[in-house]
Order: sequence, then C-alpha cells, then structure tokens
Amino acid sequence: MDPPGHTVLVVDDDASIRFLCRVNLELDGWEVREAGSLADAREALADGRVEVALLDVHIGGSNGLDFLDELRRDHPALPVAMLTGSVGTPTFSDVAADAVLAKPFTPEQLGETVRTLASRPAHTAG
Repeated sequence: MDPPGHTVLVVDDDASIRFLCRVNLELDGWEVREAGSLADAREALADGRVEVALLDVHIGGSNGLDFLDELRRDHPALPVAMLTGSVGTPTFSDVAADAVLAKPFTPEQLGETVRTLASRPAHTAG
C-alpha cells in the first residue's frame, strides 16, 4: 500500500495527457495511477488509496461532470481537479470540483494544483 498523501489518479481518455501528468507528477514524487475510462477510474479507486484525482470533463463518450457527482457521493473527501480543453475555460461555479486546470497546462501549473489539493482539509459533501 502506498503511503498516505502520495497517490494521484489521472482520468483522461487522451493517453498523451495521462503520460504528461504521470511523468511530471512522478518527478515531483507522486505515485500516479492512470485511467483512460470511467470503468478504469472506478477500478483504480477500488484498488487503493487515492489522495487527489484529476478528471477530464469529456472522457470519450462519457461525461466527467456526471462522474464527479459519483465521486462526491462515494468518495466525499477526495479532492478533484477538472481538466478541460474547452475554449474559454468554462466556469464551474455550480460544480463540486475543487479546482479547474485548463489544457494546455504547464508542468508547474499541474504540480501546484496537485500540491494545493493534497494539502487542503478534506472536502465535505454538501
């Protein structure tokens, strides 16, 4: 089992985004689990502790925002950053995401977002 505070789940159907996240987060000392589908994400969450999740808004034909609702129900303390490639980063004021990371993002933005989320007090479902 990984030590607490060191595992990030990256949920994105784009393998290059998952690779970018994995390489840069591993350089920062994080254990990274990748999921190319929501089924893979559910399996990764069931297999062990995850401290931060990075979740794409569009995962193939699936809606990441619907999955966010599921995460809030089943894993209410898990900090989640939404990854979005939408033009003119949408506002997520009515969404329970803890952060939004607009694609393309820099390795510095990625690392800062994960560190910030990992250091926050646990999210509580409202």
